[in-house]
Amino acid sequence: MQPDTRKLLTSGISIFGTGALSVAAIFLFCGGVTRQGPHTNMGWLLLVLAMGCLPTGSLTLLLALFKLFGDRRR
Repeated sequence: MQPDTRKLLTSGISIFGTGALSVAAIFLFCGGVTRQGPHTNMGWLLLVLAMGCLPTGSLTLLLALFKLFGDRRR
């Protein structure tokens, strides 16, 4: 595996993992989410963090996987 592919994979996993952990923390520690949003201020902050990290992390992981499969063809 090339070093730039490894960097993409680790950064994608860490960004996506941060978003997933923030979603879990909303439901476990901040009282969950209703129709009108989270119950606490920390819940709102975690929701904003998740909304930023999950799409960015998934796109970074997708790019890393395509690069990994492209590197294996060579």
